[in-house]
Amino acid sequence: MSKSSAPVDDQRKLINPIWHVACLIPTAIFFVYMSGVAYNHAPDWSETGKRIAGAYTALCLTGVFWMCLQGFYVTLVDQMRRKKAGAQS
Repeated sequence: MSKSSAPVDDQRKLINPIWHVACLIPTAIFFVYMSGVAYNHAPDWSETGKRIAGAYTALCLTGVFWMCLQGFYVTLVDQMRRKKAGAQS
């Protein structure tokens, strides 16, 4: 087993509640942006129909974006903790 894959005994949570709130800001911005992009690519329906289609499309993409942010942050925190634990050893 390599040294980098050694378990870290730190049992603290990787994501705190403040991160969830801070993550909502870029997620909301992404949703608004993708709604506009999807609105422009919606079929030639009524104005309301195009907005609904854009919002539903952006909702799925925003969910994936949110999960990517969470995964990136967890990986970053885990790497920083492992590096810190390795420096202390």
